[in-house]
Formats: sequence, structure tokens, C-alpha cells
Amino acid sequence: MNKYENIEFEVKDGIGTLWLNRPEVRNAFNNHMISDIIDCLESIEHDAEILALVIRGRGSVFCAGADIHWMKSFSKLSYEEDYKENMHLARCFYMIYSFSKPTIAVAHGASFGGANGLLAACDIAYCVPNTTFSFSEVKIGIIPATISPYIIKRTGEFNARELMLSGKRFPCKEAFAKGLVNHVCEEEQLEETLNQMYNEFRTNSPQAMASTKELIFNICKSSNFNETIDYTARMIADARASEEGQEGMAAFIEKRKPSWIKKRENVIIK
Repeated sequence: MNKYENIEFEVKDGIGTLWLNRPEVRNAFNNHMISDIIDCLESIEHDAEILALVIRGRGSVFCAGADIHWMKSFSKLSYEEDYKENMHLARCFYMIYSFSKPTIAVAHGASFGGANGLLAACDIAYCVPNTTFSFSEVKIGIIPATISPYIIKRTGEFNARELMLSGKRFPCKEAFAKGLVNHVCEEEQLEETLNQMYNEFRTNSPQAMASTKELIFNICKSSNFNETIDYTARMIADARASEEGQEGMAAFIEKRKPSWIKKRENVIIK
């Protein structure tokens, strides 16, 4: 497994956890951390032993947004250099959003600015009650640009307008109400709750989960509803014809467990 300077990555029982690991600066991200995340995602994308990816933060907060020292360097960049840095960050969010395996973000303490892009790009987002959120970009004269596609998808247009235009800090209760997070979980119950979700992943066909993500991705980007009719018919035909599809249907008919559950029974927490 690769070693990283700004993140940690570990795998346990099929679940990969990517830890933002700059607690001394509240896990604020810079170009180096972004590169580490991209490299990690690329290295595990096709690792069959990893069923799902979880993104968390070491220390007191999930992520405080962009590193202030990194931000100071922007004034010295040419327009083209600045554009390339922005594209690098945009690629990071897109890689999380389009990742082939289920993704979970777990926020605690604070999730400010671009941190919400990491969170919103994941399939499922959890937070604990002490988490504070903010889209503070407008407070310093910039805009939440590269994270906006994922925030708007999660919260809807007019919730995004309120949160992004006000730049206010808001609590987990409002983040949940506006759809930024899926679940608010008491800290003492968090690990048990996550394990319950991990167990769901462990009992699913890995290929079916990847294909479901592909299905949702393509349906959501389609502007022609009629095209989705043929596309979805072909997707289910492909799934039924696949090795795991055949195995799963046979196991259901024969009232037995499919092979992927038997393979992972020793790591499913009862």
C-alpha cells in the first residue's frame, strides 16, 4: 500500500478508509493533499478486495477547507497556473463522485468550504451532532465553484442558493434538513452505525454495486428521458447475463447464500 504525506489509507475487512491527516491545520487541504487523494483513488479503483471507501478526518475536525498558506500562493500564480490548480481540485471531486465503489463521508467538528465538496461527492454522508458547516467563500470575495455541481445535486438549487449566498455557519440539523448529509449520528453510536452499513455492502454483489453506480450516474447526466428507456433495459440485461448476476439469481432460487457472501462471512459483524 502506498505511503502518503497528507493522508492515511487503511483497509480492514474489505472497507478502505482514507483519513485526511493534517490535524495540526484542521485537515485544511492544499495541492499536495489533493494529489495524495487522487493517487489513492487511482490505486484502489480496481482493487477487488476493497468493497467501499470511507473518507474521514484525523483530529478535532473533518476538514476546515483550503489551507490559508496555499491560498496565499494564489496571488503569485498566472491565470493559466491558477486554472490548472482549480482543475486539479475539480478532478479530485469528480473522481470521488464517479468512483466505482460505494463511498461514505463522515464529518465531525467542522466542514467548511471545499470540505463540503469532499462530503457532497460521496454516495452517503454522515455527521455527528457537533459538526458545523459553512460555505464561507463569499466572505472572502471568491465563490464555491468546483464544489457547486455536487452541492446543488445534494441540496437542490434554492437550498444551495441560501447556503452559498449567505456564507453563514449552520449546524448539523440544518445540514440534514437541506440534504447536505444523509444521517446525523450520535458520536457514541457512530462506529456501530457505520458497521451496519459496511455489512450491507459485504452482502451485496460488488459488480452489481458498481453497475448501480454507473446506472445512476448515466441516468442523472442524461437530458433525454426517452434515451433512458433503452439504456436501462440494456443495463439490466447485462447485469442478468453477468457471472455475479447468474450466481445471485441461482442462489435466490435455490435458497442459498451467493458466493460473495460466503467469501466474506468471516468479516460480517453480527
